[in-house]
Amino acid sequence: MPSELSAYVSDPTPGRGALRPARSWLHSDAPSLSLNGAWRFRLSPTASVAQDFAAEEFDDHAWASIPVPSHWVLEGDGAHGRPIYTNIQFPFPIDPPHVPDENPTGDYRRHFALPADWSDAERIVLRFDGVESLFRVWVNGVDIGSAGGSRLAHEFDVTRAVRPGDNVVAVRVHQWSAASYVEDQDQWWLPGIFRDVTLTARPAGGIEDVWLRTGFRDGRGCVEAEITAEASAFPVTLRIPELGVEQVWATAADVTPVDAGEVEPWSADRPRLYDATVSTAAESIALRVGFRTVEIRGDRFLVNGRRVVFHGVNRHEAHPVRGRVFDEEHAREDLARMKRFNVNAIRTSHYPPHPRLLDLADELGFWVVLECDLETHGFEKLGWEGNPSDDPAWREAYLDRIRRTVERDKNHPSIVIWSLGNESGTGSNLAAMSAWVHARDAERPVHYEGDYTGEYTDVYSRMYASVPETERIGTDGTDTPLLNCTPAQSARQRAKPFLLCEYAHAMGNGPGALDQYEALVHEHPRLHGGFVWEWRDHGILATAPDGTAYQAYGGDFGEVVHDGNFVMDGMLLSDDVPTPSLYEYKAVVQPVRFVFDGDKVAVTNLRHSADTSDLRFRWRVEHDGTPVDAGDLEVPVVAAGESGRVSLPPVPVAPEGETWLTIDAVLATAAPWAPQGHVVATVQSDRSPHIPVPAVRHRHVVATVQSDRSPHIPVPAVRHRTDWRPDTGTLTLGAAEFVDGRLVSLAGRAVTGPRLELFRAPTDNDESPSDGVEESDASVPGVSNAELWRRDGLDRLTARRVSMERPHDKADALRTLDKVSAANSALFVMVESVWSLEAGELELRVEIEPSRGWSTVWPRIGIRFDLPDGGAPVDGAEWFGLGPSESYPDSLRAARTGRFSSGIDDLSVAYARPQETGHRSGLRRLTLTSAGAKVFRVEALPDTHGRRPGFTLSRHTPQELARAGHPYELPASTTSRLTIDAAQHGLGSRSCGPDVRPEFALRPEARTIRLRITAG
Repeated sequence: MPSELSAYVSDPTPGRGALRPARSWLHSDAPSLSLNGAWRFRLSPTASVAQDFAAEEFDDHAWASIPVPSHWVLEGDGAHGRPIYTNIQFPFPIDPPHVPDENPTGDYRRHFALPADWSDAERIVLRFDGVESLFRVWVNGVDIGSAGGSRLAHEFDVTRAVRPGDNVVAVRVHQWSAASYVEDQDQWWLPGIFRDVTLTARPAGGIEDVWLRTGFRDGRGCVEAEITAEASAFPVTLRIPELGVEQVWATAADVTPVDAGEVEPWSADRPRLYDATVSTAAESIALRVGFRTVEIRGDRFLVNGRRVVFHGVNRHEAHPVRGRVFDEEHAREDLARMKRFNVNAIRTSHYPPHPRLLDLADELGFWVVLECDLETHGFEKLGWEGNPSDDPAWREAYLDRIRRTVERDKNHPSIVIWSLGNESGTGSNLAAMSAWVHARDAERPVHYEGDYTGEYTDVYSRMYASVPETERIGTDGTDTPLLNCTPAQSARQRAKPFLLCEYAHAMGNGPGALDQYEALVHEHPRLHGGFVWEWRDHGILATAPDGTAYQAYGGDFGEVVHDGNFVMDGMLLSDDVPTPSLYEYKAVVQPVRFVFDGDKVAVTNLRHSADTSDLRFRWRVEHDGTPVDAGDLEVPVVAAGESGRVSLPPVPVAPEGETWLTIDAVLATAAPWAPQGHVVATVQSDRSPHIPVPAVRHRHVVATVQSDRSPHIPVPAVRHRTDWRPDTGTLTLGAAEFVDGRLVSLAGRAVTGPRLELFRAPTDNDESPSDGVEESDASVPGVSNAELWRRDGLDRLTARRVSMERPHDKADALRTLDKVSAANSALFVMVESVWSLEAGELELRVEIEPSRGWSTVWPRIGIRFDLPDGGAPVDGAEWFGLGPSESYPDSLRAARTGRFSSGIDDLSVAYARPQETGHRSGLRRLTLTSAGAKVFRVEALPDTHGRRPGFTLSRHTPQELARAGHPYELPASTTSRLTIDAAQHGLGSRSCGPDVRPEFALRPEARTIRLRITAG
């Protein structure tokens, strides 16, 4: 027979004892006392430790002290256990609803003094805003009750247990419980009391709950109030001073809708809020209300009658030191950063956030999909057998979770969709949750991605649909069945608004093809955008054995099972540093579109409701990256969804070289989330006179696509020679010195190379196995590209010198031919390198030609030079090309053509797992520097197709990067590495999503690299 304790921990019942019904998180003037701060704490390895600690007289002086809120595994430098990261796996046996006896259990105690003036309170309520996972509460030795639901609020009536003066509250928290089976979200398992603990005095005649439903129609606002209060609390008064609203309801029966008159509506890009109060004689509650109406018409999702496009991110609560403990200053800056990068929506993956975050979302302006604290993903391993989502024994737990989600946050105008949870299969319990939400809130739609056939949800939602599949979803008239749907079910789903609740998996270096998804949104109105997975990495700050700080991921804490660095999948690094993907995202979704037409430009406002009166438009002209003119562009105010055409300024054209016109849309005045002059949108136009090049057709142009083809730049013809003769290869050509045909110095500096480089340190996307769906014919189902590259030996190439020649007169050139291949492979690449003096300049031409038989894509086609440090290392670069950040074939929108400079360390991104980084495309000219001095200069010439190379400058080789699991594991470097790439493979998002699109995949092919090299 199971023990009473085992039955308690394994009981899916959501709560017991004096647990009160869910209600809103309200700003009330009723007395309250924060119990945050230092608590006494003891950790036990099992749940069976005696409960005597709850007694008033228990001596806890020998216990440790721990802050509340916090996670015990992040306190005490490992003294209280370590974090565990899993994505899908359960870190305990799958035996629902049971959990192991080895169940870390934290006991908390603290004293508090009940204020003397609380004696008149009708009730004393103890509130916990977040405890992971199951907890039980005692006050002065009295058993109050228990609750589960880690990211949900729970209130207990402790009136019968408290007394004037000193009191003791004791809390027991079990890391594992039945609730853990439905909290299997992709995140760290972090037990403890991690949100606020508050004691409140509920006054007689107070307001138990308030819901102000605020609608907007035809320029006018309406308030429908739901007041939960005893009859003795009336009269109740609603005031909205700015609108002149003062409505007194004498009784509950008198509470009827209030016409608020003419109002400014609330939207994500114009988050207009009005201060309101709801008061009785005993209590006043302050709210900030926004007037907006949410509705679905056909396959359109509308707010205030206008279609919404979600340019969103999935947001976990994560901090490298605090974990999920809320810090308002940090959260405000986090949301302000989102706004600066043109993010307009948040999916609260996969639980309700701290309630103050939603206040900030109301204030700063975001569309919010508020998600319930629910995920049972680990049951997928069992084919969903035993999944609680379809088990009646779990029905009340599911309903309790959605009730607590909706009731707590129902007053927020930013919340426009309720989400039942994430990756929990499907079943009757989810359908029951949906039915409850529809009955409780008839306005806001219900979302749940796992309802593929649309039985109980209002929007069609998918994860990681490829670009072609997303297009099929949005296309009218197609009979292609949707995933897991019959034709009839497919038709039903296509009749709904569609959103990608997760897409563009931003793990490591990536994702690619963001612009292709964005193009579809503007071509197919049924498609309403989506939410990138995800906003930030979840690294936990740790210290390496040598004392180096680093961001830890799964496996770094000795977990029995874990999912490695899959928790590092954000557009923001753990330490708040934006990755290049975030800049790419900003450029792709920017809310102003520019289309050039001769001497005019069309400016389109893609915002939901805000016009462009808050923006100023600036232009500048650069010749070969050097500014020559600038000014303001007079653009009339453009309403949301409208366009205006304006004349461009006269553009001075460079007689030689390139002329680029750049237009920035910037904030005319400071916003709560950015300073005056912040760039909201930007575009570049090549104004150089040149032979027209047919443009690539793009369905929707958010910003001009940079092209590495510049046929207006004269390309010197290759000087062909036929008089080659064998030679020893020891000579000097301009700035280059050769010994036995091998480069030994450039401009007096030791250099080796060029060596063929086909390998890149695999990105997380490269390392992910193919799923065989809509992928390249070079893919192998179940095998990653990186594995194929290693199979073919691209990371361990060796060369054999086939020939070494000079012209018959031994004048001004050297030609070498190398056969490059790998051990245990008959595949090879022929590399011809010709060094010559052309009009007094040193030129290197490298012809790269693969043999037959290569069956996979290649990561890159490039050549690498190694530059030993010598007296001073090569520590920086100045270049004319695309920048300032890195760019790849399917991630170019954030790049612009110009002159840039950077230190060598800043050219790379410190991803938590080292991988390919730092490639700059479209290179024209590059100067390497050492301690500010110029080392040598490289001019990159286009090939015969007008294609320009890119470059990477790093302190480590791709092979060294690939071998390191963390940055601190990289070896000490005494050499700088310059790689010039004729081409790079795209990024894609295959770590959890589609592979690189075919047009951005790099097939083995012949390529040419031509460089002119001069001393600095």
